[in-house]
Amino acid sequence: MKTVEEIRETIQFQFPKGFWWGSSASATQTEGAADKDGKGQNIWDYWYEQEPSRFFNDVGPGDTSQFYSRYKEDIALMKYIGHNSFRLSISWSRMFPNGVGEVNAKAVEFYNDVINEMIANEVEPFVNLYHFDMPMAMQDIGGWANRKVMEAYVEYAKTCFTLFGDRVKKWFTHNEPIVPVEGGYLYDFHYPNEVDFRKAVQVGYHTILSSAKAIQVYKELNLDGKIGIILNLTPSYPRSQHSADLKASNIADAIFNRSFLDPSVKGEFPDELVSILKEEGFMPVIEKGDLDLIKSNTVDLLGINYYQPRRVKAKENLPNPEAPFTPERYFDNYVMTGRKMNPHRGWEIYEKGIYDILINVKENYGNIECFISENGMGVEGEERFRDKEGVIQDSYRIEFIREHLKWVHKAIQEGSNVKGYHLWTFMDNWSWTNAYKNRYGFVSVNLDKDAERTVKKSGYWFKKVSQDNGF
Repeated sequence: MKTVEEIRETIQFQFPKGFWWGSSASATQTEGAADKDGKGQNIWDYWYEQEPSRFFNDVGPGDTSQFYSRYKEDIALMKYIGHNSFRLSISWSRMFPNGVGEVNAKAVEFYNDVINEMIANEVEPFVNLYHFDMPMAMQDIGGWANRKVMEAYVEYAKTCFTLFGDRVKKWFTHNEPIVPVEGGYLYDFHYPNEVDFRKAVQVGYHTILSSAKAIQVYKELNLDGKIGIILNLTPSYPRSQHSADLKASNIADAIFNRSFLDPSVKGEFPDELVSILKEEGFMPVIEKGDLDLIKSNTVDLLGINYYQPRRVKAKENLPNPEAPFTPERYFDNYVMTGRKMNPHRGWEIYEKGIYDILINVKENYGNIECFISENGMGVEGEERFRDKEGVIQDSYRIEFIREHLKWVHKAIQEGSNVKGYHLWTFMDNWSWTNAYKNRYGFVSVNLDKDAERTVKKSGYWFKKVSQDNGF
């Protein structure tokens, strides 16, 4: 029989003491109870009502994983599978049914209960304020395109800091803020389904400004936690070292990554992006004092979501001058021969990308404290991997996590200030228009059996990794 010391010695990838092991989720994707206890409609509730056929199998946000009523059971499971931290989001439209006005007492009670339950189970709450879920009343007056909505968001943020900031020590202003810009105003995969580059730029600009304003308020309240932002950083790899391909990848990086990374960490927008916006006549409306405010209120902590790389090449053909303006005016996407794929989601798997991001943040962003806030693998039809005992044998997910963690470990060895790894996600959840098509969780949710929870093989594996602080 091996001693504890001998077992420890066999761990090849040891992580720093206090490493954050856990997962991430969002309110709209897990809570359910979309119209209960005074919650107002958000854009997802409204859009589903209008066009249910846009959602896989017509499954809407009211049918999500019932975290609202089952959070105690779920938090106990988090603890059981080795979580010492978990990122959730607060629903703005649950807190403020109309986006502004009087706070909903039932919502305050719910989030207090969740936070307290997590702390009682030694799972640290990391709280994000905005995860794609604009209150419909705010969208009706223009959403992020309207400065009044930005001010309402800051008031909502201040309310959350005041109510929960005594216990929550890790706050995030936005999750993947580029996504509502892309989905809602460029590529038609989020409500309000507009294709309008000018509006997209204004929405992105106000989102960054809202983040800086929320950070300013947090600092003014003298709370003893940290506040950051969560960005999906997708490294842009050029097809070749040809100057035209390099230029294309640099522009893609400026538009999709540095547009939010630079102002969040450095307090200023990338020159390449500003040049394009000026040249094309798409500069946002900027009011006096805005840029100083962004400069003075940068993040303490950076959450990094990584799923896949972006591979680009120089344009092959001239764009249609009559077509709506999109970033692809400057580059084409490139399919690399021999790439490794997740066939279920249609995404490339490129584990080294996570290392490249961390080294970039170390070398070009002051080695700011950061963590992997999302990384994961969506698989369709996971039921076919369920064994006789009822456990889904998701060895592919274990391999996916392990291979990414090896690169995170390498970055740590080279001095990266990365403090944790959160999988997307804890339990199978509702994924926007994809609903439950692809499953991502450590825990399966059986919709046919009253959303019954069952830990997958990856959940048991993760429990061991967390206990050993390595593998």
